[in-house]
Amino acid sequence: MKVLVLSDSHGNIDNMIQAVEREAPRMIIHLGDCWRDAERLRDRFPELPLEQVYGNCDYFRGSRDAEKLLYLGDKRVLLCHGHTYGVKQSLLTAGLAAEEQDLDLFLFGHTHKPLVDKRGKTLFLNPGSIGDYARPTYGIVTLEDEKLDARTALLRD
Repeated sequence: MKVLVLSDSHGNIDNMIQAVEREAPRMIIHLGDCWRDAERLRDRFPELPLEQVYGNCDYFRGSRDAEKLLYLGDKRVLLCHGHTYGVKQSLLTAGLAAEEQDLDLFLFGHTHKPLVDKRGKTLFLNPGSIGDYARPTYGIVTLEDEKLDARTALLRD
């Protein structure tokens, strides 16, 4: 299974569409900043399951989720924007949360800097910013034969 992970689109719908068309994923995850962008992507690709959480630039709260736990196969995956875990300063709080929640994958954005890192049993992925006009990046998560992998990609390479 291939999952496209996007974050920090900030109104750049065209970059998101290009990433979907380029990667042909089976699922899309949007990690916030901007909620409405993900809704527009859902309208464009209604056949693809899409999960999303809000970010620090999404000015509503209510019933929308700041974070979500989901399962890819039997893998526990946390989706969050990252601002509530202080990811711009360090991954210490995120790492503690990953350990406490027995996570296999911790997905976050917010920093606009792509990252793939393994800490203990948890794989961390920050897809960077798909909304960046100079260097838009995104993430790909694959699950094959119960093996979880993640990578980042530059939209224009």
